[in-house]
Amino acid sequence: MKVMETGLTGCLVIEPAVFGDERGFFMETWNAARYGEQGLPTSFVQSNVSSSAKGVLRGLHYQWPNPQGKLVSVLEGEVYDVAVDIRRGSPHFGQWAAVVLSADNKRQFWIPEGFAHGFAVLSERAVFSYLCTAQYDKDADANVRWDDPAIAIDWPVSAPSLSAKDAAAPLLQDVPAARLPEYQP
Repeated sequence: MKVMETGLTGCLVIEPAVFGDERGFFMETWNAARYGEQGLPTSFVQSNVSSSAKGVLRGLHYQWPNPQGKLVSVLEGEVYDVAVDIRRGSPHFGQWAAVVLSADNKRQFWIPEGFAHGFAVLSERAVFSYLCTAQYDKDADANVRWDDPAIAIDWPVSAPSLSAKDAAAPLLQDVPAARLPEYQP
């Protein structure tokens, strides 16, 4: 597997080794020993899959307290996937990194705890996979506005289809400090 750093410390793009021929392919999507050698989690407690149509934007989501790290990938289709550093005191606070994830490129994106996450669907449909380091906690569930001008994400969609929750999300500057993770160097 190949691991590539992004502009945000801790956010990594992973290209698994893929073995294929005219019949199809095989790849290891997670291996505790191999991923652990790269500083990635060696256990996950929850696995999620979502399906979305073209133009859907989900995010920017996070949990605090009880944060989740996420190893994400696309099983079908293509998405523009984004992580935003929302850790109070971080030298990268409010900065973002993005990667195109698709069934064709088979890339994974590691989003550590303390980052908000979102994606926009570029293909007609996308099936998205999440491996999470903590269980979903409804009371810790939070989000930041997808088009916050202070973050200035260069989304490839201008008028996305949003959930009511995402459409009403606050700007990062309006989130109370107690509802944001704290940077731990």
